[in-house]
Amino acid sequence: MERTAVNPVTWSVELGFNQGEVVSGHTRTLYCSGQTAMSADGRPEHDGDVAAQVALSVDNLEAVLGAAGMSLANLVRLTVYTTDVDLLMPHYGVLAARLGAAGVAPTTTLLGVARLAIPGQVVELEGTAVD
Repeated sequence: MERTAVNPVTWSVELGFNQGEVVSGHTRTLYCSGQTAMSADGRPEHDGDVAAQVALSVDNLEAVLGAAGMSLANLVRLTVYTTDVDLLMPHYGVLAARLGAAGVAPTTTLLGVARLAIPGQVVELEGTAVD
């Protein structure tokens, strides 16, 4: 797979995402459902701890990717849903650090929503990966 960043402006690169990416030579595409801070047995975790919710949401996204033989390095699109953008932003570095460690800056959209499906959850990550 070959990835080519498309950034007619460069401010987004400093925030850890590209404006666009051209992906060629891939053979599989994985569409990941939104991942939240849920335990393996389906219990919500870390009520009130946004940084821990972000970290577990990334762990859960990585688990889906791993089950398909992929990793965060394959992520080309990420949608971040949050019930409180202002509350999330001081903890966004948890996500950015994990993406940076994987060497990716997927196209990203951050959306503030009224609520998520599970009460107490503040963040949900939905991704698209290719290999």
